[in-house]
Formats: sequence, C-alpha cells, structure tokens
Amino acid sequence: MIKLIIINGPNLNLLGIRETEIYGHKSFDSYFENLSFKFPDSKLEFYQSNSEGKLIDKLHEVGFSYDGIILNAAAYTHTSLAIADAVKAIKTPVIEVHISNIFKREDLRHISLIAPYCSGNISGFGLKSYELAIRSFL
Repeated sequence: MIKLIIINGPNLNLLGIRETEIYGHKSFDSYFENLSFKFPDSKLEFYQSNSEGKLIDKLHEVGFSYDGIILNAAAYTHTSLAIADAVKAIKTPVIEVHISNIFKREDLRHISLIAPYCSGNISGFGLKSYELAIRSFL
C-alpha cells in the first residue's frame, strides 16, 4: 500500500467559500473523503496549515518515510525560499499542485520557487489536480 500525504498551504482551509469562481464550491474535507474512497489501496493523509513554519515542519516529518507528497503551497509557492529549501532537503518525491492555472493569473504567480525541486507540477484542473497527482504516484 502506497503512503501519500496532501499538504495544503494558506487559505486552502477556505475552499468552497473563498473565491468560488476560481476555486469552486466544494470544501477540501468533502473532496478528500471522495479521494479516499476512490483510492482504497492507497493510504492517503491530509494536512493543512496557514503557517509557513508548520508546513516546513510537516515536510521534514514526512519527507523521509512517505512514498509521495502532494504539495499545494498556495501563495507560499511564489514567495517562500524556506519551503523550497525544505522540499529540496527531503528524499520523498513531491508533486506541486495548484487548483487554478497559475499561468492565467497575476504575473507574480507565474513563478514557483518550489518547482525546481519537485518531481512534477499539475495546475489548472480544479480539485481534480490532486487526483492527477495521486495517479502519478501509482
């Protein structure tokens, strides 16, 4: 059984109510239940924090023992050298995920500081981006 964790960054706890025209109407908790049901042969976990330091701590905690990490660092994708360094430092492969197509948004969102240290990048498929990331590990 493959062991994967989804790590979500700031403001993603507000999915379903925040900027629904971009992020949709479904909460991540609800979506995660569907993912767990869809992939019964995978051990899926989920973690969310609005705190940069807590996200780094979680990457350190799971980055040497899990089979894969699906990381949506949200706005920290574009600003956090510390999260980029954490991804670079760990051994577990990381797939960078974004719900929206970051290349159709503001110019500053076109740059990912974590992308060079990730195995791949998936963006623009809504919540389905997470499913595509899971499938990439199977």
